[in-house]
Amino acid sequence: MTNPLTLITFIPVVGMLIVLALPRALTRYAKWVAAAFTLPQVLIAFWLYQNFNTETTAMQFVVKAAWIPSYNINYFMGIDGISISMVLLTALICFISVFASFGIDRGEKGYYALLLLLDTGMMGVFVALDFFLFYIFWEVMLLPMYFLIGIWGGPRREYAAIKFFLYTLLGSVLILLAMLALYYYSEPVTFDMTELAANSGKYSLGFQRVVWLALFIGFAIKIPAFPFHTWLPDAHVEAPTAISVILAGVLLKMGTYGILRVNYPILPGATAELAWLLLAALGTLNIVYGAMCAMAQTDYKKLIAYSSISHMGYVMLGMSTFTAAGINGAVLQMFNHGTITAMLFILVGVIYDRAHHRDIDGFGGLASQMPFYAGMTGLAFFAAMALPGMSAFISEVLVLIGAWQRYPVLTVLGAGTAILTAGYMLWTYQRVYLGPSQEKYARFPDLTLREAFTLVPLAVIVLILGVYPHAVLKLLNASLVHLNQIVLSAPGAALAALN
Repeated sequence: MTNPLTLITFIPVVGMLIVLALPRALTRYAKWVAAAFTLPQVLIAFWLYQNFNTETTAMQFVVKAAWIPSYNINYFMGIDGISISMVLLTALICFISVFASFGIDRGEKGYYALLLLLDTGMMGVFVALDFFLFYIFWEVMLLPMYFLIGIWGGPRREYAAIKFFLYTLLGSVLILLAMLALYYYSEPVTFDMTELAANSGKYSLGFQRVVWLALFIGFAIKIPAFPFHTWLPDAHVEAPTAISVILAGVLLKMGTYGILRVNYPILPGATAELAWLLLAALGTLNIVYGAMCAMAQTDYKKLIAYSSISHMGYVMLGMSTFTAAGINGAVLQMFNHGTITAMLFILVGVIYDRAHHRDIDGFGGLASQMPFYAGMTGLAFFAAMALPGMSAFISEVLVLIGAWQRYPVLTVLGAGTAILTAGYMLWTYQRVYLGPSQEKYARFPDLTLREAFTLVPLAVIVLILGVYPHAVLKLLNASLVHLNQIVLSAPGAALAALN
């Protein structure tokens, strides 16, 4: 029987080949082929969820085979509590994004082929356990995203695509150098991340610091953490709706996931020493700076982009605490942010398809014309504000509980930013949806069945996890608590205990 991780990773490649083989007369069926080859991912992800052992910290559903034996490079895949939620999130977001792409009316074969290749790249990052394989998938993701923005994006698409490519390429070079350093300093030489982690005690603290910083910058560009964030608003504004959904829903999580998968277990001493500055302080800066920038925006999509920067700061802050509450809250926030921000970008795309602009001050009174759409937007806004009963409330509170034990001042700053978040969200809702209706929008239709299909599953998840977060937390806890123990038992970990 074929390994489920191999299937969930490479099924989209089969779909890509079929899309490319379609004759021109059947181009209109490309979207349905893409849907047919992302649906099995959702089903396999659900099977993995059902069969995942929440009591162990060991890798599960492992497949390992020699790939390039002369350099000890293996085809090595597996998942644990760090990656299982990201596998679920990627499968769901990619399936929904196919339906959010149905408005694409040019170059459909190329678009859906690249979308499926992007899907494989992202999924591979979350299941790869050989650093060389991890890096291959990391790079596979880069080119499809570049072309999806650069060809199917908005008026400034070339600028946004090149900026995204250059920033990400810089990060990739630093990750490559760090990977080679770890390879050559291991004994025997290996790219196996589980072996690198097992031999972490052999690396000097000075070596760990240098490699940790290179990896951190590479991953921080993807988060994106200040000051590496400037590519994100441009990429979001110019990208098609579905690509913005994938970008915010999945790609940003690859940065924080990479830190947890590589930096924490392989370089625990440097992690304990540097986390207070480069994760806690920088994460808090992300929270405050992103919220303030969001409040200043007049472009609806750019506002949501800056809000993503702010909310990813909670992930960084939670990761830095080395407490069970903090790190569980951080990874839960990665999942919750993925579903909430996907809803927000789909909702922005809905109104852009009708009005052909995103100027917040150019709208008004849409609730009377599109009540279902306005109601769904209200739910997404409340979720982004982390109101009780919504999924983000649980994850952000867990982050703050963990952060208070280590960084009380930063915790106050992070928690206080909730006021700014509520301010820009409610102010935006007031300007776009409330007030008297405008004649020029009188004929706008409410959500179509396809649009509702992309939004309702995400809304259901937001509500379920708001009252039953254990559905995801039970997957995370064992692996994340074990990861904390690895870091706190490493040389230099005493610094992590300082407030």
